[in-house]
Formats: sequence, C-alpha cells, structure tokens
Amino acid sequence: MLSKQDIDDRILVQEHFAQEHMPAQMGSAEIEEYKAKIRQLLVEKDACLVAHYYTDDLIQQLADETGGCVADSLEMARFGSRHPASTLIVAGVRFMGETAKILNPEKRILMPTLEATCSLDLGCPADEFAAFCDAHPDHEVVVYANTSAAVKARADWVVTSSIALKVVEHLADQGKKIIWAPDKHLGEYVRKETGAEMILWDGSCIVHEEFKAKGILDLKQVYPDAAVLVHPESPDAVVEIADAVGSTSQLIKAAQDLPNETFIVATDRGIFYKMQQAAPGKRFLEAPTGGSGATCRSCAHCPWMAMNGLENILAALEHGHDEIHVDDVLREKALKPLQRMLDFSAG
Repeated sequence: MLSKQDIDDRILVQEHFAQEHMPAQMGSAEIEEYKAKIRQLLVEKDACLVAHYYTDDLIQQLADETGGCVADSLEMARFGSRHPASTLIVAGVRFMGETAKILNPEKRILMPTLEATCSLDLGCPADEFAAFCDAHPDHEVVVYANTSAAVKARADWVVTSSIALKVVEHLADQGKKIIWAPDKHLGEYVRKETGAEMILWDGSCIVHEEFKAKGILDLKQVYPDAAVLVHPESPDAVVEIADAVGSTSQLIKAAQDLPNETFIVATDRGIFYKMQQAAPGKRFLEAPTGGSGATCRSCAHCPWMAMNGLENILAALEHGHDEIHVDDVLREKALKPLQRMLDFSAG
C-alpha cells in the first residue's frame, strides 16, 4: 500500500514530466497549417474533437469551428454519446477519456497524450481507496469525476462539481453517511453547504489549492468593483470571499449574469476563452496563486492540460496513438455510478 508521502511524490514526478513535455510554440503560419490538416482528418476519420474548458485557446477554437464541443468533463462525454462520429478526440486529461469510453464503449476514444493526468486522479490510487472504503462499510461512496475508472468502479455515485450539492443533499435526506473522494476542499464545501455526515479523502488539485484569500483581497483593493468567481476545489478561505462559487459552466454563467464589469477568477485560466465569448467586453483577472513567476507551482494553469497541443492532436488522428481502453468488467462496474448520476440529473 502506498503512503500519503508516496502518493505526493508520485504526483510531483508526474507534474515535472508534464512540465518537460509541453507542446512546442508555433508561428501563425504553422498553426494554420496544423489546423487545416486536423480539419481534413476529422472528416476523413469520421472523428469529432471534444475539448475541456482548461485546454489551450487554439484547441477550444478548433473544437468550436469543426462542430465539436468545449465543455466540462461530463458534458464532453454526453456530447460524445450524442454525436454520430465513430471516433472521439478527447483533449483534456486521462480520466476524461476514460469517462468517454465508459459511456461510449462502441466508439474509438483517442487522446493527444495519455500522459496527461490529474493530481486528483493520481492522489487517489484504486487499491488504497478500496481499503479506505472497506474500513467504513456503512457509508455511501461518492466520488468526483476526476478519478480513474477503477475508483469509479468502487463508488456508489459519481458526481461533477455542478451536481455534487444536489446528490449529497439527496443522500443526506435519506440519512446516509458518505465517503467523499478525492478533493478535500470540494468535499468540505459540500459538507458545509449540506450538513451531511462525510468522511473526506485527503486529495487536492494543484491548481486550485494555490489560490490564496489574502492575494485575492489585495487584488480587490486595486479593483474594488470586481466580483470574485471561485471553483469549489479551492481552499475554504478562498470560497468564503467569493461572490459566486460553482463548476466551470456555472462560473461562465455567473460572468454573464452578474452586473460587474471586472472579475477575479479562481480557477484554471483556460476558462477565460469561453468567459470572454460569453461576456464580451468584461475583464477577467487571474486570482493570485501561492507565488508569482517561477515561484508558483501551477501558476493558475494545469500542467497536464497544457500537454494538449495541435501537434499531438494531429498525430493521434494520423496514427491512432494514445487510444483509451477500459476493461469490459471494469467498464460495467464504473458505468453504474455514472449512470446513476445521469439518471438523477435527468430527473
């Protein structure tokens, strides 16, 4: 069994790997050349590009332009289910590709790189999590979407940040005690909001954990009319000073709906592309992280999301590299808690 230090060390190693394998910078002519080749191959290969809000602007733009999808992880998978394409290119991190495969087993799921992972996924190994659950057999197991297929297979429910409160409220109303994994900050937010009895796995997102309340309040001194938008994977002190707390899609809607002209945004800066589309003319500022320049760890951008680029999207289409496979038995087990969430949200 891995210790907490072993898990933290593994995250750090993978983080350094990601930093060393960022896509190369391209000039405008090269960008257009790659985009043209990708557009052509999407048609030839009967493929569709689905991208997460945290990927590079160029990738989000290309997904929009080619009839694909830019969304959160759940909507990416839902879109893939509805779209007739036989192949999905999932620009994001590995658990998103796995979720797409679980929900769409008949489709070919390719990723720009299978090395793009997530600190929440890495920080919740399946064997260690199973032992954690076994120690609390009278608890309902609720896991966040940012987990491996194996962890989802051990769960009773899978949730996204947009539906977590409603699901946990539903379970609390039934008197259920809950195991929550893997993000402790999101879990604490859900526990405070619902009053549910919850045991939290000790995991966190390296991007959101860096946001600091003091830094945001200092920035508010410069922009006193700015609204603060916070993803609940952030620490409690940051959540407490927010004008709006929510999932990526909920924060984009808040940017549209709130009357403020300036926003301090405590989530990955990749979201700015869709925020600026949704609320043109408004100003979006990165919330300060744990440091500045070389001293911050993520600097408000996930290093694994940054591994996605036009070059490896093209390579995936050309060569079929980095295909997602999920064992059939595991897929069927992981599908049950995912389907439970989908049915709950539809109801």
